[in-house]
Amino acid sequence: MYLPLAALVPLVFLQAPPQPVFGKEELRAAARVAALEFTDAELALLEKDALELAGGYRALFPIALENELDPAFTFDPRPPGMHVDAAPLPLVPVPLPAPERPADLDDLAFADLPTLAALVRARKVSCVELAKSTLARVRRLDAQLHAVVNVTEERALAQAERLDRELAEGRWRGLLHGIPWGAKDLFAVAGTPTTWGSKLYEAQRIERDATVVARLDAAGAVLVCKTSLGEFAYGDLWFGGRTRTPWNPEKGSSGSSAGSASLVAAGGLPFALGTETLGSIVSPCTACGATGIRPSFGRVPRTGGMNLSWTMDKVGPIARSVLDASIVLEAVVGPDGADPAVRYMPFRAREAAARDVRGWRVGYLAGAFERARDDAHVLDELRALGVELVPIDLPDDVPLEPLLVILTAEAATAFDALTRDGRDDQMAWQAPQAWPNTFRAARLIPAVEYLRAQRLRTRVMRALDARLGDLRAFVHPTFGNASLVMTNLTGHPAIVCPSSAPLEDGAPRSITFTGRVDREEELVRLADVWQRASGFHRAHPTLEAALRKVK
Repeated sequence: MYLPLAALVPLVFLQAPPQPVFGKEELRAAARVAALEFTDAELALLEKDALELAGGYRALFPIALENELDPAFTFDPRPPGMHVDAAPLPLVPVPLPAPERPADLDDLAFADLPTLAALVRARKVSCVELAKSTLARVRRLDAQLHAVVNVTEERALAQAERLDRELAEGRWRGLLHGIPWGAKDLFAVAGTPTTWGSKLYEAQRIERDATVVARLDAAGAVLVCKTSLGEFAYGDLWFGGRTRTPWNPEKGSSGSSAGSASLVAAGGLPFALGTETLGSIVSPCTACGATGIRPSFGRVPRTGGMNLSWTMDKVGPIARSVLDASIVLEAVVGPDGADPAVRYMPFRAREAAARDVRGWRVGYLAGAFERARDDAHVLDELRALGVELVPIDLPDDVPLEPLLVILTAEAATAFDALTRDGRDDQMAWQAPQAWPNTFRAARLIPAVEYLRAQRLRTRVMRALDARLGDLRAFVHPTFGNASLVMTNLTGHPAIVCPSSAPLEDGAPRSITFTGRVDREEELVRLADVWQRASGFHRAHPTLEAALRKVK
């Protein structure tokens, strides 16, 4: 049974809510914002209910809401009837090379995870030595890159000492034992500030560890720093300045996983964690020449991380190779009992590390490659690996940009208190496209239009799933096509990799492989095989070498 609002008001409010003051003309103007025109008669009927609704909003304003509190709904990227096998590929071990200790530990700045793991496991390099070397290098690079919010030296050295004792006792936790890493500073870490990139939260301490931090601790990884992000996960400008790309420190690193991509690409960290809502792993990896995995929505828990968009936020690793990133991904996937969007679907890097993709049917965005001819060589390289390439285009019956009202509304909800109390004026970036203005505009989004956009999103999800058919994945230029926006809305996984030699004025170009929902093993195998054959990820910026000469 439905009761009209007027009948419910006495039941809902134990005391009269603060009453707003407006009349027919204000309602007429508000309706026009929502592309509606009401007659005078309709406005006369509407006025009383509108006043009651507005009074209800105001009655809720004084109730404080912590950022971590989820709405009472969950987004699922899997269309009805989708079934994914938990282990579709055979197990292939990740081989460890024969370890050789370098004369200078800084020579390990660009070493891959298997090499570092072999050195640590054989006790040729101690966990403490590796942590100290990385801490020094991170500080050296940060003077140029502005990529570190806080160094976690005390925590790191205590972890490293404990891990060395375990090795002496014969216990090795696996490939991440003793490996230094950085966390995007929207993940809570007990004992250190979690700033979200904003001066407003510079002193904020959340005295527990985010799920992904705890899982990497358990895997033996050593957290050495909190990396920069654009304020509230937008861009590369934060309260400490603009984070730079190591290929050209005159340029920004893009964002919002700005510091994670910059330090990994520069040789400061073997890997870092980032997040993506709408390009925040893909874009800085492109600007910095790093490799990033954006998993399917719902593969990695966001618990203990800053919420920006409950139906679009995703957590993923940034490293220098697909294999390295997949090793990290294995450590952080799976439900934690707290993030309602995360489902059980195991991921094993050992399955993804196989070398053969002959006969795989892989789509490519033919029109996008026509427009981006500098990326067309990737198609020839895939054919040489035995891949059957199938031209496809993306569904286009629903315009995508208007669907981003979903992100706008959810982000403004996550930080609505800043808009109402005026603290948004203190944010670092003030421009028409910056968060403060976006948050204000979002207050005018009708709930009906938000929900309509969500329904259209479902249509896009179904259309894309049908378009992909039996394809393992599809490949496309990173930018200049609809894939980035579409697949962030639909929740499909993606891997971005360097795809060229370094350009004269900056980092290499990038290419993106986009996979089926929950099929990360296939996606990683495809990108890994191509990356090993092409070798573009082996190019490194010279910033670290230059700084070492003056250390």
